[in-house]
Amino acid sequence: MGKVLEMTGKTVEEAVNSALEELGADRESVDVEVIDEGAKGLFGIGSKSAKVRVTLIESQTEDGVQFLSSVFEKMKVEVDIDKIEDEESIQLKVTGRDSGIIIGRRGETLDALQYLTSLVVNRKNENYKRVTIDIENYRKKREETLIKLAERLAERVIKYRRNVSLEPMNPYERRIIHSTLQNNDYVETYSVGEDPNRKVVITLRQGGGRK
Repeated sequence: MGKVLEMTGKTVEEAVNSALEELGADRESVDVEVIDEGAKGLFGIGSKSAKVRVTLIESQTEDGVQFLSSVFEKMKVEVDIDKIEDEESIQLKVTGRDSGIIIGRRGETLDALQYLTSLVVNRKNENYKRVTIDIENYRKKREETLIKLAERLAERVIKYRRNVSLEPMNPYERRIIHSTLQNNDYVETYSVGEDPNRKVVITLRQGGGRK
């Protein structure tokens, strides 16, 4: 159960709004139970305050944000977290001056945080949601870099007719390489090795291409 708050006000609406302000929540993210509707009284005599019990609905996204915030606090880094959620996925976008520390070498720290956050988000919920964490638009920049790398190395394979093995990559990055070259007429890709040292190999298609 999420945080519970009891609040009074001249009316039920006023009491609910006060609770929402205290919780920092919107109406859609809480359950409201009216304990007492209150009474206006006559000329102010016999008036009675309304009382409500407001329960903050547990959110998978909030679980993820709270987990990340606690990790960043222990890392002593100052960042902001923006969230985007739909029925199938949760995107957490992090910005701040300390973002480089969080990304780590080739995004390894970022990937580890994403994996752990996914475990936290989905541990108590049957409705699995894919979690993506991005910092200062790192993933988009990395994707653009990998696409250019794949195209450049494909040209090298075609020119020198020799296989090229890329450095070990995580599944997300390997997928970008495969996707970039899947429709190339002259080269094809496959992965070799075991994680975390699994890598992509670019090779000539049989026959040197297809028409």
